[in-house]
Amino acid sequence: MTERIAIVVADFNYDITKIMLEKAVEHAKFLGAEVSVVFRVPGSFDSPYGVMEVIKLDYVDAVVVLGAVIKGETEHDEVVAHQAARKILDLGVQYGKAVALGIIGPGASRMQALERAEEYARRAVESAVKMVRRKRALERASYEGRTIIIE
Repeated sequence: MTERIAIVVADFNYDITKIMLEKAVEHAKFLGAEVSVVFRVPGSFDSPYGVMEVIKLDYVDAVVVLGAVIKGETEHDEVVAHQAARKILDLGVQYGKAVALGIIGPGASRMQALERAEEYARRAVESAVKMVRRKRALERASYEGRTIIIE
């Protein structure tokens, strides 16, 4: 069965997130997964709302979150990234579906974010697909008095 993923992508720092989205869709196809939804949100801070909306859909097995939180003159980037990451994790646990974090930052410069865009997107998609596959393998496994190892 094909893994169906939703991608929640921030519009803020669009020059970076556009690259991330393109690479994520390309890598999902490479892995044999289907991108069933792309949900755009204004910024990374808004991504938990996007996750909450798409994670409930029965045609979504996992969610990939993409964004770039660039370091400014204050610690605002830290607040944004930490709060978004915490809530994203909570939503995955609450709904029992994998949510892969592909948000660059905090503390990244624009140049660092551009350099890491493709890698973060690819790793997030790969994580989501692996978790769906492992969850399905665990559901199929039967305990027969020996340790079950899901890889």
